[in-house]
Amino acid sequence: MQTYSLLARLCAAISQSLTYQIREQPGVQSPVATLARGIGSCRDFASLFMDAARFLGLAARFVSGYLNSPFEDGRSGSTHAWAEVYLPGAGWKGFDPTSGEIAGSRHIAVAVARMPEMVSPVTGAFLGPPGADLTVGVWVSEL
Repeated sequence: MQTYSLLARLCAAISQSLTYQIREQPGVQSPVATLARGIGSCRDFASLFMDAARFLGLAARFVSGYLNSPFEDGRSGSTHAWAEVYLPGAGWKGFDPTSGEIAGSRHIAVAVARMPEMVSPVTGAFLGPPGADLTVGVWVSEL
């Protein structure tokens, strides 16, 4: 089987056999925990995919960014994670095991690193007077 086809099938298998769950806690659960629980976030699925690709001897990295998707899907406006694998002659190719798709023009990368813990989603701090409120939003549109 060709490497690209194998990775596409692995990506689809993760999406089809595990349950996606939004998880607000920081960090990434281990691939073993994701498999044992059968549940994970996009970060967890990307980490599992990366470990499987590395087991096959392929270079893999973690990508954090946004998914440009319709508002109705419940994920619009939040960060998203997927993985990329280096294929000789083709370069880095993205795989989104949350949706089971090959990463494409809807995937907007913000940060890439070898390990998930090296990629921090947008972070920061706000200092203000008592009772102050901060609202943050992200909007993605075509140019």
